[in-house]
Amino acid sequence: MAEISVREMLDAGVHFGHRARHWNPKMAPFIYGERNQLHIIDLEQTVPLYKKTCEFVRSVAAQRGTVLFVGTKRAAQHAIRNEATRCGMPYVSHRWLGGTLTNLKTIKKSIARLEELEALDEETLRERFTKKEGLGVKRELAKLKRSLGGIRSMDSLPDAVFIIDLEHERIALNEARKLGIPVAAVVDTNCSPQDVDYMIPGNDDAIRAAELYARGIADAILKGREEMPEISLGDDEFVELDESGKPIARSGRPRSRAKTPARLRGVSRRMPRRTAAVAREREDRDAKPAEATATAAPKAPSQESAAAPAPAPAPESAAAPAPAPAPVAEEAAAPAEGEG
Repeated sequence: MAEISVREMLDAGVHFGHRARHWNPKMAPFIYGERNQLHIIDLEQTVPLYKKTCEFVRSVAAQRGTVLFVGTKRAAQHAIRNEATRCGMPYVSHRWLGGTLTNLKTIKKSIARLEELEALDEETLRERFTKKEGLGVKRELAKLKRSLGGIRSMDSLPDAVFIIDLEHERIALNEARKLGIPVAAVVDTNCSPQDVDYMIPGNDDAIRAAELYARGIADAILKGREEMPEISLGDDEFVELDESGKPIARSGRPRSRAKTPARLRGVSRRMPRRTAAVAREREDRDAKPAEATATAAPKAPSQESAAAPAPAPAPESAAAPAPAPAPVAEEAAAPAEGEG
């Protein structure tokens, strides 16, 4: 971010305010004096406020935030478009469409229509439309490009808005304030500094002054982009971010993944107290008749045991020898032969 001096602001005409009769009394602390019925802005106060605004924008960019550039008056259109494109930020330089912030859903539909028309080539236009209808499609495409070409990449609400000329961009200011989006703006002597969060007291009608403001904001964004923390992701790693978008450093052992199926997560495994009591009562009631039957009569064989075939006897081994006769039997047979 390049440093700026009072000399550079003087050369760009930042110190020239509006006519004294069109001033806002709330800007009195930032007015140096009056010359030729014009208020002169105190640049000694403008320089530190300018640096403070650039520092805020740099911090937004360092946290991967988005800054919306707004400047639709002729003196600021060229500077807003060029510098926003250089730093890769969305911009509105033609006309602010009501609801660009508060009705972003409808704006996205118009952006989808713009992309649909851009996909049509000359041959498709000749085949699908008549000559008159084709000219109407081209006019619609040109109109959408002017109005939405700068914000077609803005998928969500910006984190900050930078405005040149608050009076001319009153609708954009009101929408940002309604949504709580911080506003940084160039405040001339005919505007109220209480409507913005970060102000740059200065001329908002000079082309060179508008280029100076936009260039400084773009440089601050580019510097903030260089300070963004690098996030390396592994195959199974994830990064947790805090409310400001910064990654949270892990401490200790990594958490193990939940083994519970996704469809059962968040479901309590404990049985409700009433349900558990009812289940115990049913178990006791079913167990009492079974005990009485068991004591009164022997337990009959179950159908499964009755139907099961008797186990086959184990086959005798063919190699096992027959048992020898007992010697007592031979002794008993010997006296019988002597008697005969």
